[in-house]
Amino acid sequence: MNALELAAAIKAKKTGVVETANAYIDRIEKTDAAFNAFIPSSRKKAFELARTRAEDVQARIDSGETLSPLAGVPIALKDNISTMGIETACASKMLGGYVPVFNATVVDRLEKAGMIVIGKLNMDEFAMGGSSETGAFGPVRNPWDVSRVSGGSSGGSAAAVAAGLAPVSLGSDTGGSIRQPCVFCGVTGIKPSYGAVSRYGLVAYASSLDQIGPIAGNIDDCAALLSIISGPDDMDSTCAIKKPFEFGERRMGSGENLEGVKIGLPGNYFADGIDEDVKLAVLAAAKELEAAGAIIEEFEMPLTDYTIPAYYVIACAEASSNLARYDGLKYGYRSADAKTLWDVYRSSRSEGFGLEAKRRIMLGSFVLSSGYYDAYYRKALQVRNFVRDAYRKLFGRFDMMLSPVAPTTAYRLGENVDDPMKMYMGDVYTVSVNLAGLPAVALPCGFDGNGLPIGFQLVGDAFSESVLVDAARVYQNRTDHHGKRPGGGSAA
Repeated sequence: MNALELAAAIKAKKTGVVETANAYIDRIEKTDAAFNAFIPSSRKKAFELARTRAEDVQARIDSGETLSPLAGVPIALKDNISTMGIETACASKMLGGYVPVFNATVVDRLEKAGMIVIGKLNMDEFAMGGSSETGAFGPVRNPWDVSRVSGGSSGGSAAAVAAGLAPVSLGSDTGGSIRQPCVFCGVTGIKPSYGAVSRYGLVAYASSLDQIGPIAGNIDDCAALLSIISGPDDMDSTCAIKKPFEFGERRMGSGENLEGVKIGLPGNYFADGIDEDVKLAVLAAAKELEAAGAIIEEFEMPLTDYTIPAYYVIACAEASSNLARYDGLKYGYRSADAKTLWDVYRSSRSEGFGLEAKRRIMLGSFVLSSGYYDAYYRKALQVRNFVRDAYRKLFGRFDMMLSPVAPTTAYRLGENVDDPMKMYMGDVYTVSVNLAGLPAVALPCGFDGNGLPIGFQLVGDAFSESVLVDAARVYQNRTDHHGKRPGGGSAA
């Protein structure tokens, strides 16, 4: 069952919360060795707390307490989301053994809604990567083909849902880190508008770009989860939304069609560098929405040559500042061989961080340094403003935009690890959305010649999540790509 169906079965007493939690825990214990989606060091404690919490939620349901539409449903969280009493290591040796004394705001909201956190999910170290291969706990493997990557940095979040280890999960998206794993693993995800979901308790990578979002088997489950975690928060001054999203009422089109909805299609995204299978599947998705009544109009996406450089300059600059706190003194990893204060700094950071984290810290420190700040960082901020202005003009013409998420399907483990530039260029269709702070929905739309999932994204204006969810529902009501699961199974 999908998450909403599972919650309905629990409410109707066709199954119990404890029974459901135990079923998922058993499945994780028996099958996750093949995927490495869950963080092993926090698994035992997370399972213990999940069983206790399941008993409490069942008692609340039995007492007649009104909870959320997802009450009793298990959920797994990316390992950069703070969980009180459960290790939150960001898949890094630097934070190994760190157990937070507080919950992230989203975790408090999940618990209030009656959901059961069953574990922490593997990822790229500190969310830095595009394949979930850079973490200290080893790579996440794609459930469709375990010789391939699951995408990054929320690879564990997407793989867990695709493999049936959790009905829903939370990831974080800094430059495509929810959307790319979703299309690699054939599941659905939402990257919310910046400021729609509290970042309090999300371990920072790039603070002006990071955003927590839901991953599930279909858009309805994602929407239900986003309704729970969105909304204002006094603990996060960047959280600009005034109330949680509500997705019951259609905002565009009528019934099962998108009559009159204008969707822009960036023609230059389909020119060079994109696999033919991906191109054809995404264009077929556009045709499907056109058949549902939408007006598809091609345009040229501006500034595409500048978004990747601007994104990585800004993201790495912010990462350099955010990760400066891990110095071997206050908390986190400390080198046992350090003899002096300088040794503590140098050895702890050298031993505690992986190669990709070091690469981004060094790049960020360089672009912020005296003599280079104006040449790189300031220019990147100017490009960011140009990107925002370009989107503002485009949304004067279109209700939303449709594009690929990644130029290829999931590639083989180890294929791009030693070629960071190739890895970075895989973000060409996603990073502009984060630079502009916009929402996007990632949806599966087919398979390539190797049987690997292909997906596309719908991008909307700031805080237009309801519009995107409407369109995604129409698409998924007309197709069954989202219902396919690895091994020939279905989500039903």
